Amino acid sequence: MRHYVTIDIGASSGRVMLADVDKDLVFKEVHRFKNGFHKSTGHERWDIQMIYQEILQGLSKLKGLGVEECFLGIDTWAVDYCLIDTDGKLLAQPISYRDSRTDQTIDKVTQQMSKQDIYQRTGVQFLDFNTLFQLYEEDPALLKQTDQILMIPDYLTYLLTGKKVGEVTNASTTQLLNVDTREYDETILALLQLKRTQFPELVEPGTIVGKVKDTLQLAHNLPDIHVVSVATHDTASAIVGIPVKNDNWAYISSGTWSLIGVETQRPIRSKESYEANYTNEWGAFGTYRFLKNINGMWIVQEVARQLGYRYSYPELADMAAQQKPFQQFIDFTDARFKHPISMIDEIKDYCKEHNEIVPSTLGEVVMSIYSSLAVSYAKELERIERLTNLPIDAVHVVGGGSQVRLLNQLTADASGKQVVAGPTEGTALGNLLVQMIADNRFSTIKEARRWLESHIQTETVNPTKEAIQ
Repeated sequence: MRHYVTIDIGASSGRVMLADVDKDLVFKEVHRFKNGFHKSTGHERWDIQMIYQEILQGLSKLKGLGVEECFLGIDTWAVDYCLIDTDGKLLAQPISYRDSRTDQTIDKVTQQMSKQDIYQRTGVQFLDFNTLFQLYEEDPALLKQTDQILMIPDYLTYLLTGKKVGEVTNASTTQLLNVDTREYDETILALLQLKRTQFPELVEPGTIVGKVKDTLQLAHNLPDIHVVSVATHDTASAIVGIPVKNDNWAYISSGTWSLIGVETQRPIRSKESYEANYTNEWGAFGTYRFLKNINGMWIVQEVARQLGYRYSYPELADMAAQQKPFQQFIDFTDARFKHPISMIDEIKDYCKEHNEIVPSTLGEVVMSIYSSLAVSYAKELERIERLTNLPIDAVHVVGGGSQVRLLNQLTADASGKQVVAGPTEGTALGNLLVQMIADNRFSTIKEARRWLESHIQTETVNPTKEAIQ
């Protein structure tokens, strides 16, 4: 029996999961832990040592489940990094993309190199937390001591194996890679006063990096573990894990962020894609993720948090479902929604300032969120069709947000397109499929997706007659 372990770490939690693929596809959650950033030495930082110890704790349970040998892949969020010295030691706890140090940095950088030039070189959208801008604000003293800059999942892989690599789907989010040379852009590195040697060798998803170190195996009674560089950016893994049936499809990776786009074979760097701030992040197996980031479930999460989690997310959706949809449009890409003191008050203030109907009840507030997200999705789908000159027949919604049936229906109604909801565990499934390809279980991503489609369930949602125009 072949065993595959997926390690999926997000901004609020992490999981170690064991996949059984011999008969049916079954995931067993082996270990779960909380994650989050915290204020330390003036910045919001991740406790990377805690994450690593939690991973080891999860892996130490595998032998008790009968696992003697397995493959393993790690995926996390993007853009954040670790600085390590010549001895391989961490110089500082990594700073979170939610930190405020880069709030004004885009303007600083683009005074030295134009936005158009950066976009033509990298094809990557401008977000103030991109690694390019984080490194621009990095402590110069630390950078002088830095031997290697490793993205979060690459650093965790290094701790497990002792091997330093840079997996391309995550590395591409840095806004440092050149889409034409498929290497780090020397001009941008020079702007940052960094050298190519400070970054590891780039590797493609499906690369077997090596085995977990013998010292760790003995100390923690671990199985024989072969570590694979999967599509280590969680969104890239989620896209791999979409059980598509045709060529004309788009996706919405629905979590804290909504990432809406299509899978392409080449980057798109047109004037309109630049002006619309679309990105060309690298996908698995030579593909590109042509997409746009907009705020997603974060808005509802903040409402729930503000209310002390008095209501569950399904309860909030039920309240919203009792209200009339599409009564106002709120642009959640506005910077005011990044981290407001009160999300509910911010929504109401926005509506007042923009002459929109102000939601009064909690149900109306939540409906205003879901309706506005659905309209935003519809607008971007229309734009994607123009930018790619290709029709979109179906929209696959993956991730935790795919469970919100109300939002799925609103998206179908607003866009007039069929919505296929699921899988919820798209990231873990994509992580798994890349491991299985590395293990020669499948020869192509198309073959792997076909196998996946026969092993999971999705829900199809069609537009209603009341779909808005």
